[in-house]
Amino acid sequence: MHTFEFTRPADVPSAAAVAATANTAQQGAEVRFIAGGTTLIDLMKLNVEQPHTLIDLNRLPLADVETLSDGALKIGAMVRNSDLAHHPAVLRDYPVLSEALLSGASAQLRNKATTSGNLLQRTRCVYFRDTAMPCNKREPGSGCGAINGFNRMMAILGTSEHCIATNPSDMNVALTALEATIHIQNAQGTRAVPINEFYLLPGNTPERETVLEPGDLITYVTLPAPVPGSKSFYLKLRDRASYEFALSSAAVIVKIENNRLAHVRVALGGVGTKPWRSREAEQALEGATLTESSFRSAAEAALKDARPQTQNGFKIELAKRCLTHALKVATQIV
Repeated sequence: MHTFEFTRPADVPSAAAVAATANTAQQGAEVRFIAGGTTLIDLMKLNVEQPHTLIDLNRLPLADVETLSDGALKIGAMVRNSDLAHHPAVLRDYPVLSEALLSGASAQLRNKATTSGNLLQRTRCVYFRDTAMPCNKREPGSGCGAINGFNRMMAILGTSEHCIATNPSDMNVALTALEATIHIQNAQGTRAVPINEFYLLPGNTPERETVLEPGDLITYVTLPAPVPGSKSFYLKLRDRASYEFALSSAAVIVKIENNRLAHVRVALGGVGTKPWRSREAEQALEGATLTESSFRSAAEAALKDARPQTQNGFKIELAKRCLTHALKVATQIV
């Protein structure tokens, strides 16, 4: 039976100091932070994660949501998903984030899951979660069982010959469209990383999912001040309406001037190896008229580099329809 030590640090520097003793902050780390535990505990039960030390973050003062002087929103790493989804500032200024959070998991899990835990949520690829099967993300060099196996749920954007696993989070798709910044502290100081740079493509190192290093602790997330007059929408398509991961999702933020799109941000979920910012769609939509044809052209641009496998080719058309419909709802042309 695997055993581990459990520690409750009094402050962020203490937590970072313990974590800095780890060999990595990626797959196989000897030290793991535990917040809500809704992902980590499952992976420990499956022997996918076998940390020697668990650092409980629940005593740290990281559970506040605050509007800053420049209009930005600061979200503590330990804010529970349910609290964030129903926070007045989020409902008023960032409804796409609330919609994404409420479309994920169950109410019970949202009551436990945290902002930082969701940022670091692991893939639900069946090969990653089954230690009897090959998985380069779990065991580098062992192979990718999904490529020639069951790959219906897998990614079609950002894949490599070593990994095609999807990022499962709904929250992270909305945060990507909102251009969130991840704030990190370690023993040397602090740094801020734009969310689109926080996640790494699998490439030749699928076991490395983020830019985090040993000792790094996510302390909070900031969202830029909302664009005046903008509207947003999150659409999630899945096999069933309750407690299911996305086959395709879209988070869109738009501002309309003179019946044209003056500002647009697009992120996709369920189809990428990381939360997928589609600059191709944004470029196609900038200045475009509010027509279904314009939206469909943007969706075509967003999926032009898709690389489907044997069972998930349907995701290309599904994602196009998902994005098109999300844009129609956000711009109120339906």
